[in-house]
Amino acid sequence: MILAIGFIVFEFIEHVIFPLFWYIKNRKKRSICGLTGMLGKVAEVKQWQTSEGRVFVNGELWRAVSDVPLSTGDKAIIQNVEGLTLRVKPFNC
Repeated sequence: MILAIGFIVFEFIEHVIFPLFWYIKNRKKRSICGLTGMLGKVAEVKQWQTSEGRVFVNGELWRAVSDVPLSTGDKAIIQNVEGLTLRVKPFNC
C-alpha cells in the first residue's frame, strides 16, 4: 500500500509539478526562433538605395526598408517584420 502511494506521488510530481514549474519559469523568455526572434537583432547593410535595400542577418539576405537613409556596411536594428521585408532603423552605439 505504501509503495503504491509513493508511486502515485512520484508520478504526480513528475507529470504535473515539474512541467508546471518549467512552464512558469520559461513563460517570459523571448522567442529565439520565428519572426519575433528577429526583433531587436542587429543586421549589416549589404546594399542600399534611398529608403530600401538588402541586409544580412542570421546568415541570410533580407529585403529591408527604413525611413532613414543607410549606407553599405552600416549596422541596423530590426524593428518589425512585414511579410518578407524587415523594417530597420540605424544602429547607434
